[in-house]
Amino acid sequence: MDGSIPFWMYIIGFPLLLGPLVTLHELGHYLVGRLFGVKAEAFSVGFGKELWGYTDKRGTRWKLSALPLGGYVQFKGDMDPSSIPHRDRIDDASPEEREGSFHHASLGKRALIVFAGPAMNILIALAIFVGFFALLGKPVVEFPDNSTTIAGFAENSPAQEAGAQIGDRILAVDGERIDDFADVIDRVALYPNRTIEVVFERDGREIVLPITIASVEQTDRFGNKGSIGQIGIYRPDGDPKVTYEHVGLVQAFPEAIRQIGRIVDMMVVGIKQIIVGDRSVKELGGPVTIGKFAGEQLSMGALSFINFAALISLNLAFINLLPIPALDGGHLAFYAAEAVRRKPLGPRSTEVAYRAGVALVLALMVFVTFIDIAKLPFFGN
Repeated sequence: MDGSIPFWMYIIGFPLLLGPLVTLHELGHYLVGRLFGVKAEAFSVGFGKELWGYTDKRGTRWKLSALPLGGYVQFKGDMDPSSIPHRDRIDDASPEEREGSFHHASLGKRALIVFAGPAMNILIALAIFVGFFALLGKPVVEFPDNSTTIAGFAENSPAQEAGAQIGDRILAVDGERIDDFADVIDRVALYPNRTIEVVFERDGREIVLPITIASVEQTDRFGNKGSIGQIGIYRPDGDPKVTYEHVGLVQAFPEAIRQIGRIVDMMVVGIKQIIVGDRSVKELGGPVTIGKFAGEQLSMGALSFINFAALISLNLAFINLLPIPALDGGHLAFYAAEAVRRKPLGPRSTEVAYRAGVALVLALMVFVTFIDIAKLPFFGN
């Protein structure tokens, strides 16, 4: 870890980040469940042994648990914190047990209760971005008019190897028009090892060249390494002009939604690239990496930390909505199947699917934690 950052920032950064995000995620489940008359028996921040807690007048046990890597709401009728259904117990429940039970609520109510957790994380990110745009303004980057003209090449430039020349002007990438150098970065940076078709203007005529984007490892100020795509071109001298355009609260909402869309698109692209091998699995991160980044962003100030919280909140929503049994997305997938079949899946298939889902989630947690530990400085590379 970066020695220039006080160690206490790493210590408080992680709980300061995940604590509120997990609590609000579970609060989404709880509030919608309460709205529909479903009783919550336990609300836990963290897993494992209870460290502190109290029981409110509705009979809900609110507690802080030992392992601060998540949390859960356990509704009436749940046999465990994952809300894994046990069909025999559900079907054999007495009228008293059915009243206020999650599994005896209507299909629509169950789906809304489950979706409320990820929805809360999306709303948190939306609120943060709306606040940023409304208070600070919309950032506008203006490049010089000739920013898409090639002024030089980097060493081992993929563009030069493909036949590009100094003075060529980039018109389009994969059929998408290029207006300034920021567009070039957007079409290239996220796609290392991908082959693209670039349209250049040279001496008044158009030339189309296939270019394979290079994967270049970069290191930030904190020593974090990551790969970005580059085609090895230099734009003409002249820094872009950055201004902040004032937008009202109403206009800030569509800007925030577009920002969320861009981030989700980056997540999908990144995961796809790791699956197909375009990116190394070492770019995955677990609790240790999140804690490290949280401390680093905290050291840069409140705005950087809050922005990072919005990114992690979207990540939590995205991961939870994956159709993996035991995650919120897995429950929603089962409810979709139940809606189509007009009856729940069989007890055997449900049990097998949920057990496989829990095993997969645990395996992924162990895997990313192993990657986290292997990336620590005293293990080298």
